Amino acid sequence: VQLQAYGGGLVQAGGSLRLSCSASIAISSFNYMGWYRQAPGKQRELVAGITSDGITNYQDSVKGRFTISGDSAKNTVYLQMNNMKPEDTAVYYCKCTTKWSPYWGRGTQVTVSS
Repeated sequence: VQLQAYGGGLVQAGGSLRLSCSASIAISSFNYMGWYRQAPGKQRELVAGITSDGITNYQDSVKGRFTISGDSAKNTVYLQMNNMKPEDTAVYYCKCTTKWSPYWGRGTQVTVSS
């Protein structure tokens, strides 16, 4: 299974970005799909996740600003990020989990300037 994350970049505070994570298999194969981030000197943390039933969960700091969604036709999971803040700056990773194994995509850098 391969996951390819893309869509990162440089954005000003208050701006928006959409991250995409394309999977080499049907996303219906995954029990859980999540976006994580890791800022310099910090541990990797869960930002948002979605189950195969469509139940979502978010880190408190992004609630109301970020939205995770999946498109089964494109085998892609998205993270729409609005009203971004400098503290959102990090490398973002997608992780998708089947009942047998987790899979990580390569990170994509997101930088929010103040």
